[in-house]
Amino acid sequence: MEKFLKEAEKYLILAGVLLFAVFTLPGFPSPYFIPKEILASVIISLALITSLTRSILKGEMKMSIGKFDIGVLLLAIVYLVASIFITPNKMEAFFYPGTTTFVLLSAIFYLIINQFTKRGKNSVLLALFTSGIILSVSVLFTELGLFAKIPQLPEFMKNSAFNPLGSDLQSMVYLFALLPLGVAQIIKEKESIKKIFFGVASSVLIFGIILLGVNMLPGKPQAPVLPNWQTSWEIVIDTLKQSPLLGAGPANYLSAFNVYRPISYNQTNLWQVRFSSANNYYFTLITEVGLIGLAALVILLIAVYKRLVVNIKDKNWEIFSVAVLVVAFAIFPVAPALIFLFMVLLSVFSGSEEKSITVATNKIPSLIVALPIFVGIIALAFFGTKAVSAEATYQKSLEALVQNDAKNTYDYMVKAGTLNPYVDRYHASLAQVEMALANSIAERKDLTEDDRNTITQLVQQAISEGKATVTLNINRSGNWEVLAQIYRSIMSFAEGSDQFAIQTYTQAVALDPLNPELRIALGGVYYALEDYDSAISAFQLAAVAKNDYPNSHYNLAAAYAAKKDYDKAIASMETVLSLISKDSEDYKTAQTVMDQLKAQKSPATEATSQNLTPPQTVQETNVEPPITLPSEATPPATP
Repeated sequence: MEKFLKEAEKYLILAGVLLFAVFTLPGFPSPYFIPKEILASVIISLALITSLTRSILKGEMKMSIGKFDIGVLLLAIVYLVASIFITPNKMEAFFYPGTTTFVLLSAIFYLIINQFTKRGKNSVLLALFTSGIILSVSVLFTELGLFAKIPQLPEFMKNSAFNPLGSDLQSMVYLFALLPLGVAQIIKEKESIKKIFFGVASSVLIFGIILLGVNMLPGKPQAPVLPNWQTSWEIVIDTLKQSPLLGAGPANYLSAFNVYRPISYNQTNLWQVRFSSANNYYFTLITEVGLIGLAALVILLIAVYKRLVVNIKDKNWEIFSVAVLVVAFAIFPVAPALIFLFMVLLSVFSGSEEKSITVATNKIPSLIVALPIFVGIIALAFFGTKAVSAEATYQKSLEALVQNDAKNTYDYMVKAGTLNPYVDRYHASLAQVEMALANSIAERKDLTEDDRNTITQLVQQAISEGKATVTLNINRSGNWEVLAQIYRSIMSFAEGSDQFAIQTYTQAVALDPLNPELRIALGGVYYALEDYDSAISAFQLAAVAKNDYPNSHYNLAAAYAAKKDYDKAIASMETVLSLISKDSEDYKTAQTVMDQLKAQKSPATEATSQNLTPPQTVQETNVEPPITLPSEATPPATP
């Protein structure tokens, strides 16, 4: 029985190592990341159950000690602690994108593989290498369009950009890191057949790397889009000024990016892009887990360097795979598969087969040690199943939305939020759906009392969902923006919503101060309320945030014109005309407005074009008398 359990554990781990990088599943908004979480969690749970059961039956529990244990454990603990005490929305850290969960799962894989013999670790290397071959073949199939010709495959696999890791850049790094494994075997193997096998297999990896590299050339659809080094560095520094020890929290880089990105970023072509990671992993790590995380990383890298020196002297060339990843982490952001690959490689080269300690010497102590782990596995299964079920239900709502099926869209979103009420995405989406339904009813010509009641109920529910979105991550500008948009959309028929809109937009701006669009939206609310001085102030700050953004100046001109300050309005329109192409429709629109201003006549509010959108007045609706918002509709307190 003990032998069977030992073999079962080994093959479970080998299956996990083989499949992790290439494992995808339909039925989730992210078919690349959540399935990998599920796979790793199931594999680890089963492996731990078999290992602990074997130890209990044997009446002895031993643990092998590796050279990287301290660094790996410290890094995992730092991520865990930062997630608990710093990250505002724990579900982002632990579920999706699940930064902390992937680090913890990878660390557990490291500890389990540490218990393998030298022969077992060689099997792990072979499984890793095989995963690279499968990944290369999938890249080739995508390039040739073969997946698209198989009707049984899910739609996401038929996409011309399909990649099991979710990114060509991540796949290229993954394959490049595995290449030393094949080259080392070519050098070491004495048998010609094995040399030929590894030579051909390595050629497959190289071919995959070349294909991915070609796809990522500038101008290609899969060319990587990354923030520049300076932007990432300034975010690191400003985050550490505010939270030096544990940073902004795992999976919370986006909030740090919004608050701390430099104004120079708005002069780049990517100014509208919001990044959830820095341009390299080390900067992301420091931003998310602070100086304590950096200290843990340094301890780990020092151990890696020492082990590299020893293995190179012993001509264990496979360890260059670890070196490739250490360098790649300094250049590129990383996906979960690369963290996993790094930890698995560390476990193989940890030297754990050289030293072990005895944890328990008979069945009772072994059971006592195992019991908390069994409880943890049961808890993981319970809460994990609910979270996965909620995500699958949310995906059904998105599919219903694409099909314009309002009822199922609404019902599935409500169910997703019920299954897992801690995900802000669910509440934000539901709030927007409820407002769309309320607005569609409000546009009817002859509203009945039932219609008014339905509108009131939908508005109150939308506000409640918007507030839940904010509460779950109060430091996320986008969440405040969702709530602000709700208040803005009901200004025409809900008393008091105008001040709520100003309050929430102001907070959204505070958390994303260099976003000109948010300032324009805030100015638009003031404009609709005919508070032109406040509108002008908001539009001026939008222009300061990005002085070459025509729409900021266009809205500023409209506010000046509404105040009948035509000289300043004309000056703003001259700026608009200087920023847009003379051959565009935008230029024609701007020129028309300029002519109206020169005639000292306020431009028509409908003078819009593709990139020029003037502030709007409050639109009249058929909801009479206006509905009264309850006290519960007030926005949450700002942090």
